[in-house]
Order: sequence, then C-alpha cells, then structure tokens
Amino acid sequence: MELKKNPKADVKRWSGTLLNFGLATSIGLALAAFEWKSNQGGPIKEIPNTQQAWELIDIPLTIQTPPPPPPKAPPVLKEQPNDIEIEDLQIPIDINTQETDKIPDVILSEGPPIIDEADEIRDFTEVQASFKGGMEAWYKYLRDNLKYPPQARRMGIEGTVLVRFVINKDGSVQDVEIMRSIGGGCDEEAIKVIEGSPNWNPGKMGGLPVRSRMVMPIKFRLN
Repeated sequence: MELKKNPKADVKRWSGTLLNFGLATSIGLALAAFEWKSNQGGPIKEIPNTQQAWELIDIPLTIQTPPPPPPKAPPVLKEQPNDIEIEDLQIPIDINTQETDKIPDVILSEGPPIIDEADEIRDFTEVQASFKGGMEAWYKYLRDNLKYPPQARRMGIEGTVLVRFVINKDGSVQDVEIMRSIGGGCDEEAIKVIEGSPNWNPGKMGGLPVRSRMVMPIKFRLN
C-alpha cells in the first residue's frame, strides 16, 4: 500500500522549524549583546578644524590696592604731679600817669544815633532863588556865554529850550536836565551854560536857605 505525500503538511513542518531556529538565533544574539564589553582602548577622535576664528575676549587687568594701614595709637598722656607750687609773679605796669592826672569821663549819648538825611528839594519856596544881580545880570551872562550851535544855524533851527536844575543852599547848581528839546545841538549848549553859571541866591523858607528846583527858558533865535 503506497502512502501519498501531503505538500501542505511538509510546508507547515518546515515553517515551524525555521521559526524555532530564528527564535533561538534572536535569543542568542540578545545574550551576546549583554555580555559584550565596550572597547576602552580605541583611538581618540580629533576635533575637525573649522574655518571660524576663535573670539578673543579682553579680560581687564584687576589691580588690588593694599589695605590701609592701621590707625596709630593715641599718645599716652603722662600724669604730672599737682603738688608743685607756683610763685606769685609781679609784673610791673607803667602807663605814664600820675595820681594828679584826671581821666575824662566817657559820656554815651542816650537813644539811637542821629542820621543826617538829605535836604528836601522844594518846588515852591517863600523866597524864590534868583541869579545874583537880577535878570539883567542873567541876560548879560547869556549874551556873553551862549553860542549858537553851527548845526542849528545851518538847519535854521530856532526855539526855546526848557532847562530844569536844582539850586543848593550855598547857591551852587546841580542836576541839570532838559524839559523841552529843539535839537541841533541847542540842548547841549543850554546845559553847558547853566552848569557853568556862577552861584545863585538860594531860595528860602522861614528865613533859612533851602534846596529848590527851578525851570529856566533858554531862547535860540537867528538874526
């Protein structure tokens, strides 16, 4: 009796054998990997030379100052004995005075010191200040001293300049100023004539001379 071969059974049997062989091989490789020791003596890897340059860092120089010296100890005060007696010293005093000389008494004024105030300038007085010799003498003084400015003459300037000034107690003139101007150099000429005038008779209040203010017209007229 002849047995028939079964191809499917043979394939199944070979497949199981290969599966068992593969499984055994995998287990052996895993065990060998656990038992494998790394090689410690291999060559040292070199760092590849790159094209980038290293960045130089400038580290500042640090200078350490020495600590300050310790403070000096204060000097030790030596106590001196206090039982030394000092002899009386007689210092001669000579002030070149005699017993008969009388020293004047110093008298202090009572109350605050008196402060001299500037005299008041009055615009109105009982007796008005006047030029010495009267108005005729004043006009003569102007004719002799007043000069017509060449600029005003060329420009044909005429008119009256009003000049204000102060007559002091002694008759002197100060604080000359122009009240009305006509220009052409006439104002300056009028001031010069007033400032150069001789002393006046001062104004009076209650019979006493006072400082007073006056206004005088100076006329400029072409012939």
